[in-house]
Amino acid sequence: MTDIKKHKRVNDMLLGPLERPALQWLAARMPAWVTPDVLTGIGVVAAIMIFAGYWLSGLSVWWLWFVNLGFVLNWFGDSLDGTLARFRKIERPKFGFYIDHTVDAVAEFLTIIGIGMSPFLRLDIAAFALIGYLLMSVHVYVRTCVDGVFKISYGTMGPTEMRVIIMLVNTAIFFAPKFFLQELTAGMKPFDYIGVFLAVGLSAAFLIASSRQAIVLAKEGK
Repeated sequence: MTDIKKHKRVNDMLLGPLERPALQWLAARMPAWVTPDVLTGIGVVAAIMIFAGYWLSGLSVWWLWFVNLGFVLNWFGDSLDGTLARFRKIERPKFGFYIDHTVDAVAEFLTIIGIGMSPFLRLDIAAFALIGYLLMSVHVYVRTCVDGVFKISYGTMGPTEMRVIIMLVNTAIFFAPKFFLQELTAGMKPFDYIGVFLAVGLSAAFLIASSRQAIVLAKEGK
């Protein structure tokens, strides 16, 4: 088990070159009353906004703009809390790691199940996608504990890129709701197929990544 203070963060996200300077700029300009805990709370409230917006989108697609606002606020709170703590040199490594990833799990649940509560994706398929996402999260956390590498992104995709993609999808749904509500086959709409692909892909990625890591550790004899 490695010292949590020595964890190596691997963040090779596509938007990283833009996001990192933006977060540093924001951290330097946050008023004193905005603490990392306040930002974490904003992220939680934003996740609830996302859930509620998707749930209400069956009444009007205008609620998808409320969802997009939730994603922006979720990025602001979730991405800036750790940056602000490091900027002000008030890190609490164990508390921060525990709370941050506990809150992340709650936000992931609210987001994906929220999408399943909308008319655009079946709830059962959303649940399978959530399982796949949580499996990958488990792999990330276990690897962090085993070899001290906290890998935020896979390929060039990370949480920020996923938020941007979902916001673009929400925008597309707003302008063409009839297309996304039509059944391509019995009981399956366009995003149902995407949800199935995502669930299978994430589960496969978990199995492959876990197997590779197990092989590496076996060769090291640890």
